[in-house]
Amino acid sequence: MSTSLDPDDEVVVLAHERFPNRAKTAVGVLRYADYDVAAVLDRDHAGDTVADHLPGVSDAPIVADMTEALAVADPDALLVGIAPIGGGFDESWRGDVRAAIEAGCDVVAGLHYFLADDAEFAALADDHGVDLVDVRRPPDDLTVSEGRARDADADVVLTVGTDCSTGKMTTTLELVAAARERGIDAGFVPTGQTGIMIAGWGIPVDRVISDFAAGAVERMILDAAEDHDVLFVEGQGTIVHPAYSGVTCSLLHGAMPDSLVLTHSAGREAIHGYEDFPIPPVETYVDLYEDLSESVAPASVVAGALDTRAQDSEAAAEAAVDDYADAIGRPATDPVRFGVSEILDAL
Repeated sequence: MSTSLDPDDEVVVLAHERFPNRAKTAVGVLRYADYDVAAVLDRDHAGDTVADHLPGVSDAPIVADMTEALAVADPDALLVGIAPIGGGFDESWRGDVRAAIEAGCDVVAGLHYFLADDAEFAALADDHGVDLVDVRRPPDDLTVSEGRARDADADVVLTVGTDCSTGKMTTTLELVAAARERGIDAGFVPTGQTGIMIAGWGIPVDRVISDFAAGAVERMILDAAEDHDVLFVEGQGTIVHPAYSGVTCSLLHGAMPDSLVLTHSAGREAIHGYEDFPIPPVETYVDLYEDLSESVAPASVVAGALDTRAQDSEAAAEAAVDDYADAIGRPATDPVRFGVSEILDAL
């Protein structure tokens, strides 16, 4: 899958009622994508700016709807920056999508609900000559894995997690950037909708038929290894998730990584969105992931990445990182707060 966005494109990001803490796609695009964000749609924070809620990224106005966005910008595309559990389409977004299409904007979405299959949107897009890009639509020619990812002429590093939304994509992208600064020929392998929107290519593993999921990952590894010496693969979910563990396992076995980086969110005690399921002690995940990889392609957890957003002070964050490193018996850091040098050194 590829997107229709170019680095010089200007986009509006839809993040209604979820910005910033529950709009992972919107935040990822603001932080890492090359294209310019002209405005963010969020009814709850209309009148604010991005900088009021998310420091350290390019600022943009927050507006109530697409009509207001069109009054302050001339965007090329509307990007749906929300990925709710189940990937459904919220009907309250329909007016914004309609307005974007009628204004000549492409619409890019990472939902399981495909906009191109929506009769109203498809007809409007045809009338106005715009593209509806469903990032989660996988290729039609996928096959089962042949167990060949270890043949790739590149070192492969996969991020794995204790839960969803623990910073796997963020850690992966920070590692790519830091490795390149060290002169390492590093590539990013995107496996989810946000990563694909940022990189402009990739296969959404969570939308692939289960028999073909590991094969989809294998294909990306073999293709990307032709251009890079080290591949950092965006992880998904967690191996203990009651709904998404199959995606995690397919990534682990399809990528056949050499090394694993374990991500966790400080203070989180239950699986996100499944609060009846407690998160096991973090130290148990090292054996879980290493044992699961052993029979296919042995891989070691070499470092940890901790999301310390819940910590108010640098001192508290540093203490949380130290506790996490002690628990897993590996060097650890918060990639956003403290950088990823410890992880690169361990790798």
